[in-house]
Amino acid sequence: MRDPYQILGVSKGASEAEIKSAYRKLAKKLHPDANKHDPKAASRFAELNAAYETVGDDDKRKAFDRGEIDAEGKPRFHGFEGAQQGGFHPGQGAQFESFSFGPDGFQRAGRGGGFGGGGFEDLLRGMFGGATRGARGGGFGGQFEPEEFAQPATGQDLQAALTITLPEAARGSKARVHLPTGKDIEVKIPAGITSGQTIRLKGQGWPSASGKAGDALIMVNVAPHPLFKPDGADLRLDLPVTLYEAVLGGKVRVPTLDGAVDLAIPAGTSSGRTFRLKGKGLKAKDGAGDLLATVRIVLPEGSDEELKALMKSWRDKKPYDPRGDM
Repeated sequence: MRDPYQILGVSKGASEAEIKSAYRKLAKKLHPDANKHDPKAASRFAELNAAYETVGDDDKRKAFDRGEIDAEGKPRFHGFEGAQQGGFHPGQGAQFESFSFGPDGFQRAGRGGGFGGGGFEDLLRGMFGGATRGARGGGFGGQFEPEEFAQPATGQDLQAALTITLPEAARGSKARVHLPTGKDIEVKIPAGITSGQTIRLKGQGWPSASGKAGDALIMVNVAPHPLFKPDGADLRLDLPVTLYEAVLGGKVRVPTLDGAVDLAIPAGTSSGRTFRLKGKGLKAKDGAGDLLATVRIVLPEGSDEELKALMKSWRDKKPYDPRGDM
């Protein structure tokens, strides 16, 4: 694999923000979904992710700069410290064993004598920063447990926003959202979702060199509705009524998210009185909320002399003070 700094197009002294910015630009450009007719797109994208996994992580970046790991994040073997020129001598009582390194870490393939003055476990600790587990049974003849030196890193989670309508939130629906990775995906919106809630999409986040991507966290925003205002699982509505409907009573049509219904207004209904329509709100875990319709008496537009005369007569003959208790 090429030098990860060259792959990302940054210098060795680049800041963390510069590295992240370079990665995001290249990820959007090289993503296989954006290069469907390029057979090499997937390999270039994987190489980019491997490079970012190495230099995008502070500890791995330092280890790479010190020459402790290669461009793919694998440990480099520098030989045993303190070994004499020409190798070990039989007089030191050293019998070599064979070890293999693979997905299960270092594993012993054979047994033999010990290195004078120190166990192989200590040697491995010195070389790989204590990444090995302790030997079982003690001494050099003990059996080492396999250990993974570099667990495959999971890609980072990403965040995106999605704005939906109140009816979509109430009934549930599907919507397409554009992710920072450049991908457009379809999101299933559960019924009864409210503003500020998050939908987690497994494996749709930033990918990693191992292929295991993070998650996409979709923050949902419910757009304001011209009539209804959410109040938890309930919906609130200002219901305009005429003066004669409030005085005489009658049936009025009330809009709901499921269509208009009739509501009986009692005679003598004052402005500000609230009527509860059961089950006409938003869906919730324990059922559904209600629609709370608050009466607002609306006078006719323009000047009506007959109405004025009636009100003057009413005022003179039947005065009352609705603010007497204030």
